[in-house]
Amino acid sequence: MSAISWGPATGIGSMPGGDAREAAKTVTGSFEEFPYLAELPARGPGADMIGRTAGMLVELYARVEPSGWRIGDRPGRDTRRAKAWLGEDLDALEEFTQGYEGPVKVQAVGPWTLAAALELKNGEAALRDPGACRDLAGSLAEGLRAHLADVRRRIPGAQIVLQLDEPSLVAVLRGQIKTASEYRTHRAVDRQLVESTLREVLGVHDGPAVVHSCAPDVPFALLRRAGADAISFDFSLLTERDDEAIGEAVEGGTQLFAGVVPGVDGPLSDPAGSVMGVRTLWRRLGLNPGSLAESVTVTPSCGLAGASPAYARAVLAHCARAARSLADNPE
Repeated sequence: MSAISWGPATGIGSMPGGDAREAAKTVTGSFEEFPYLAELPARGPGADMIGRTAGMLVELYARVEPSGWRIGDRPGRDTRRAKAWLGEDLDALEEFTQGYEGPVKVQAVGPWTLAAALELKNGEAALRDPGACRDLAGSLAEGLRAHLADVRRRIPGAQIVLQLDEPSLVAVLRGQIKTASEYRTHRAVDRQLVESTLREVLGVHDGPAVVHSCAPDVPFALLRRAGADAISFDFSLLTERDDEAIGEAVEGGTQLFAGVVPGVDGPLSDPAGSVMGVRTLWRRLGLNPGSLAESVTVTPSCGLAGASPAYARAVLAHCARAARSLADNPE
């Protein structure tokens, strides 16, 4: 793999609204050095993160039931709709990245959040069945391989960055995913199995990979062992318990995608204020201030699906300005 080129700022994935061209125009205009493929869940089932990734699966299909997405025997209208919206989003990104050379990020739900969200025929999460988890991970890996190849064809100058979204990962590790009855929880999954499955899925990509989790207690060490080149997290959820793992990650060359700007409407501080906590963390860990801008990519705290369009545009611009502040004044 060639040297990894990380942009100074980027987004997480989702955006408000349903206009693919407008979203791609906003993203590429805000992040000229690190655009990403926007997701627009407001369009409905199939545009949501679970539905979009379910549409990528190979020889596994899912349909919408009142309780959520359920694995079925054959592709139906929900699968077709998910594929159509993904194609529409890719068309829009391709249009606005003509001649672009540099990193471009694409997102998909990781194997463990997918196993926690997709139901088997009996209504229980696939997470309950180790065989189903294996099949799901294998299908996801094949689907991602095809998806990444498609993006490379469309944007030949891009260095593709694969992001796996794993918001349920901590709950899977802790046995906190509820059963269909909601009276019990599924057993915790063995950490080594979680790690090896993530490694398998990340291994389909020969370029840089990032794992995103907006939950507390992100397992930094596990994700690094699984092959993540970068880890994306909500900076406001960090505690001093995370210090050692973060210090080891930075010193080991892992990029930090620091979610420092709130993803829901509210007042925005000045850009320098948004990254003040990152500077404080660097000092507390005794890390070289000169490495700060190179080691950190500034992002919103999570996706922007719940934000107003005006706030979402403001957040992306704010992240770009905050990253410049970090580069200009690392101490």
